[in-house]
Amino acid sequence: MSVPTMAQFFEIHPDTPQLRLINRAVEIIQKGGIIAYPTDSSYAIACHIGDKQALDKIRRIRQLDDKHDFTLICKDLAQVSTFTKIGNDAFRLIKALTPGPFTFILDATKEVPRRLQHPKKKTIGIRIPDHPVAQLLVQQLDEPLFSTTLVMPGDAEALSDPYEIRDRLEHELDLVIDAGIIEFEPTTMIGFIGGNSPEILRQGKGIASMLS
Repeated sequence: MSVPTMAQFFEIHPDTPQLRLINRAVEIIQKGGIIAYPTDSSYAIACHIGDKQALDKIRRIRQLDDKHDFTLICKDLAQVSTFTKIGNDAFRLIKALTPGPFTFILDATKEVPRRLQHPKKKTIGIRIPDHPVAQLLVQQLDEPLFSTTLVMPGDAEALSDPYEIRDRLEHELDLVIDAGIIEFEPTTMIGFIGGNSPEILRQGKGIASMLS
């Protein structure tokens, strides 16, 4: 009988992340691992965008169907423009609001694997979170992270305590990054679908006063 693997647990400083631990986390992602990591709105789980096995496991952990809008965590607007069809208005708005607690729903380019796109709308969510750990992860990875908020089936909110994440998911994840308690506040979701004007699809933590 095989012994189930257990997640590694890194304590990473939320303001001044240790680069050595970030680089070890990046290695885990590149080898197909699934990580729990901090953002500016909640803890989330993530994997490499090209890893179908890891993606399928995240779907199973969260019990998500293919109609769920997944998110790419990007390091900057240049990366966003590689993976989405971003017009001038969208570019200006995203530049004004990021980094921050916003998710932007945009039409995906061919660079986004089909399995990550919404099957009917061909859209993808993108984020540039305002959290040093998340930012350093995608900078060192030099690719977007495929990500979804860590809301477990049957729960109304994301898990906020990394020790509880480890207790509940230590046999499902490869790494839990502990950057302290992060109380869940959903991102504000803004859509630019089909080249249309921006529309607030969900009001959350982020305030976009220019759209209200």
